[in-house]
Amino acid sequence: MNFSKLFLSATLAQCLSLPIRAALPDSVYVFPYPTTNDKGRRGMQLVWSTDREQWHDVAGGMVFLKCDFGPWKHVYRPQLVQDRTDGRWHCFWDLTPDGSAMGSSSSTDLIRWKPQEFFMADEKSRHEVKNARMPVADTVQVGDKTIAGFALKVPYGIVEGLERHGVYRSALNAQRGERAEHDAARFAGLQTVSARITVDEGRAKPISEDLIGVFFEDLNYAADGGLYAELVQNRDFEYSETDGNKDKSWNNRYAWSVEGKGMTFDVSTEQPVHPNNPHYAVLDVAQPGGSFTNTGFDGIAVKEGEKYDFSLFTCTPDGKGGGKSVVRLVDPQGKTVAETTVKLSSKTWKKREAVLKATATVAQARLVIIPQSAGRYALDMISLFPQKTFKGRKNGLRADLAQAIADIRPRFVRFPGGCLAHGDGVDNIYHWKETIGPLEARKPAANIWRYHQTRGLGYFEYFQFCEDIGAEPLPVVAAGVPCQNSGIGGPSHHSKDIVTSLGQQGGIPMEEMGQYVQDVLDLIEYANGDAKTTRWGRERAKAGHPEPFNLKYIGLGNEDLISRVFTERFTMIYEAVRAKYPDIVVIGTTGPSCEGTDYEEGWALADRLKLPMVDEHNYNTPGWYINHQDYYDHYDRSKSKVYLGEYAAHAPGRVNNMETALSTALYLTSIERNGDVVSMASYAPLLAKEGRTQWTPDLIYFNNTDVRLTTDYYVQQLFGRNSGSEYLPSTVLLDRKEKNVRNRVGVSVVKDGESGDLIVKLVNLLPVAVKTDVEIPSLAGHQAVGRKTVLSGRPSDTNAVPVESAMEIGEKFPYEMPAYSFTVIRIKRECK
Repeated sequence: MNFSKLFLSATLAQCLSLPIRAALPDSVYVFPYPTTNDKGRRGMQLVWSTDREQWHDVAGGMVFLKCDFGPWKHVYRPQLVQDRTDGRWHCFWDLTPDGSAMGSSSSTDLIRWKPQEFFMADEKSRHEVKNARMPVADTVQVGDKTIAGFALKVPYGIVEGLERHGVYRSALNAQRGERAEHDAARFAGLQTVSARITVDEGRAKPISEDLIGVFFEDLNYAADGGLYAELVQNRDFEYSETDGNKDKSWNNRYAWSVEGKGMTFDVSTEQPVHPNNPHYAVLDVAQPGGSFTNTGFDGIAVKEGEKYDFSLFTCTPDGKGGGKSVVRLVDPQGKTVAETTVKLSSKTWKKREAVLKATATVAQARLVIIPQSAGRYALDMISLFPQKTFKGRKNGLRADLAQAIADIRPRFVRFPGGCLAHGDGVDNIYHWKETIGPLEARKPAANIWRYHQTRGLGYFEYFQFCEDIGAEPLPVVAAGVPCQNSGIGGPSHHSKDIVTSLGQQGGIPMEEMGQYVQDVLDLIEYANGDAKTTRWGRERAKAGHPEPFNLKYIGLGNEDLISRVFTERFTMIYEAVRAKYPDIVVIGTTGPSCEGTDYEEGWALADRLKLPMVDEHNYNTPGWYINHQDYYDHYDRSKSKVYLGEYAAHAPGRVNNMETALSTALYLTSIERNGDVVSMASYAPLLAKEGRTQWTPDLIYFNNTDVRLTTDYYVQQLFGRNSGSEYLPSTVLLDRKEKNVRNRVGVSVVKDGESGDLIVKLVNLLPVAVKTDVEIPSLAGHQAVGRKTVLSGRPSDTNAVPVESAMEIGEKFPYEMPAYSFTVIRIKRECK
């Protein structure tokens, strides 16, 4: 695919203006070395020399290759060789300080590299270049570091090409670095800008009706402690040190304690409720009076007058005794705000249920269980749910958070995550079958974001939520490989060395891929299969949903290295799905970025397999979005459609403010213009709990009682509520010709096929107003009624909210776009 060509001519002019010297060398030596201040963590740099005495930086110290292996990604002791047969350059480097494992890649120009291979050092002979020009050992002074390595003689033209590439990258980085804080100098003397916009409804083109959606990933405590309405933390006693959490008290006792005397608490695994849920609590009550307490997720928020469903599984391990237990919610001072009783007398596991009604509003209550008789009590799956969940669903979602998502009016929901889906290692890959059925039978797991997932919010709940908000479900499954950063969680069941313990770990062993492929096919059957004639359709019906969920899309892979290991497994799964379910749209992946090896190889794989759609990710700066509004203009319309699955503007400090919101709004006007090739787009991440946030910025922030919507949220909402099925081309004429001005004014006009409304979106990322004359000839002969919604504020504002008002509309009408604003004008037309 094409990179943006903005400033390309200027960049090439700079490249061509490099000094021309009369006597250039035919060949020089190139010496690769790891970045010196981080042991190669950033990758490989180059220096060059004519005599191996005086060495010069290549492209100002630019990094030309980065290691993609595992969680640390270091380049140790790199060396270059050249294949005499085809001229390709090959780089070999050590993955570890001891040199026990190695990496390799190849390139035609030392700039664009093919997928990397990783292998143990004793397997190097299988990867060596048979007919190679070899380097010579050398020692080079780089700054204050003396580095031992290998120098290879290359044509001087290679170095010239690298230098030109460095100039090109510098120009792109300058664009990326553009910030609103520099606007006073950038636009000094700029007065009000004038614009004339003419909309041509006669040239309307169809665009995707599923363009704006949301991507839910369980990070930042988005699921347990967030959207999933469960109020008890560690309800299943399955928290584990192996979850990788930094809290030293993180284990199966986490969030639980005994208060008072006469009671002790232990965790047992003998005869559990279910093998998938092996741990449970055992209370040894010598004398009544003590209490078993859960602190919830940073407290338990309850509201006066509202009811809460309490449940637990219980038995008496000794097969005798038992009795009643008081169950309370208490405030931080110990005052009771809700109380009920349950029986704890059963020789075998039995579920007990009760209802608590709060007599006061408390932000940080605790759940207290007080056995009334001496004895030993086994407890598991201790749960507290508000009755007022979203749509009143049992085992449901937190109503205000779910409503905030629904208010975007997303056309689809991608779930259960990206990194979460392919997991930290093969043994941590997310398996959908472990997330359905009775809660006590679901299999909890470590979360790749270093906490715990109960799987109470499982595939059934995701599908149900999509149906409840009228969004298409878009489940993402691993493509037979785990996260490329795997390793912190340790080796998997098949691991035998470093290469199979870290990174993609060699993927799911091929002898196990048949079952994994079947699991993916079973997922489609679970969503769409007949409730009477298919196994997994019957499982869906058991959960209370005999009607199919009408699944149309499935994501295969996420930000993966497009390696040999990935490609063979992806292809197996894709071909199986295509053979059995040809109507399902399989969405491939192009890696974690909008450029580079994985992007190029992901697209090459999509071309070979003729994938219907690929998932692109693009976290970038406001400056990038401002200067790359032509990014999708150049895409080949005959190839795969695009799902822009993850994107966000990242400003210094990773904040949400008007600058980030308006830069993405500007970019989204170009997405709508290219809605014939970009079928779907979702900002990421979606949710973040205050005090538990691992990634910023996010669309929605929350605590136990409140939901905070960001400026970026309002942009998504305005696009979601004002999407269209047709794009109406428009001519935009500004009275200023400077690119810096033109690039900061965005216009998109769409038509809502259902209502017939015309929707005009106007973005102004300039520090001055833009006086606009809008002409829509197709409104002639109609009575038009308009409403405008304006989001505006200083670039640093974090609390701006949209303001809606009526607006006079005609075939021609004026409108002044405020400085730093996003305006949506919705036009209803009636015959005069």
